[in-house]
Amino acid sequence: MDLEQLRKTAAEVVARDDVKYLIGWKKGSYGSRVAPAFVEDAASVIELIFSPSCTANLATYLTLVEKTPLPRGQETDKRKVALMAKGCDSRAVVQLLVEKGIHREDVIVIGCPCPGMIDQSLLAGKYGDTEERSEVRWNGKDFTLVRGGDEIEIPRNDVLAEKCRLCRHPNPVISDYLIGEAVKEWDPAEDSGVGELEAKDVDGRGDYWEGQFSRCVRCYSCRNVCPLCYCQDCILDRLNPTWINRAVNFSENTAFNISRAFHLAGRCIECGECERVCPANIPLGKINRKMAREVREKYGFEPGLDPDAEPFQASFKPDDPEDFIL
Repeated sequence: MDLEQLRKTAAEVVARDDVKYLIGWKKGSYGSRVAPAFVEDAASVIELIFSPSCTANLATYLTLVEKTPLPRGQETDKRKVALMAKGCDSRAVVQLLVEKGIHREDVIVIGCPCPGMIDQSLLAGKYGDTEERSEVRWNGKDFTLVRGGDEIEIPRNDVLAEKCRLCRHPNPVISDYLIGEAVKEWDPAEDSGVGELEAKDVDGRGDYWEGQFSRCVRCYSCRNVCPLCYCQDCILDRLNPTWINRAVNFSENTAFNISRAFHLAGRCIECGECERVCPANIPLGKINRKMAREVREKYGFEPGLDPDAEPFQASFKPDDPEDFIL
């Protein structure tokens, strides 16, 4: 990644009168972690980075910029918001455009071709965790951890995030500015996690998910981080009528998680944010990827690729053979 080009482009964008701010990444205060950066002026672009630690999907913030109702006397700021976006992030932007969650004229996308992101938990588990400021860099197909003056070479597969191992679109599918050259796409690995579950019988799958969902604390982190869960009035929060009780038990937890999965069918762009933030380490990605694969294979539909497409559940093909329907 050419940081000079990134920061120069960012400075030009935030200097525009019609831009409110730019959302990107900056170094965090702990280890090699990063944090969201909201850059409002050209002088602050020096904070911006793009590294293998920039795993989080910042598209979530696009639907959090202006939440109504606004405080009394405050008017909606109609200026544009700029966003740094990887391949999966850009798919979230496209899907939000398809669903009219945002409008194209309101967002500027700075595309960042992605060679692959790290899983911080894998990095900490294999190479230790520390409060000391450190940095992870790309080194060809692999990574380099710079910590305390030492440079530790890390094989790609040791710490690569699962979403990147399975990624089919590492380059931004939509952008107003593209930083650097597009990366060479790699063949996605076999989704062994979904495959292992499919190999189980019905009882085996039930036992597996009972063990997982029983650990759910219903913190709603998965919903809150998801760029496609942006309804101001979530049906899963309603008490009158009550769709899901507030009790934290296997039955209600299952209803919550399965409801989310079906709400994301044909919409999930497989960014892995739900699983990344889950404090109970529930493999939520397996459910969403299974649903995404069913939609892709049975209906030939993949969300987040065409901003002019119809939403999956609002689309219809008269020539659909429907061979899989009994």
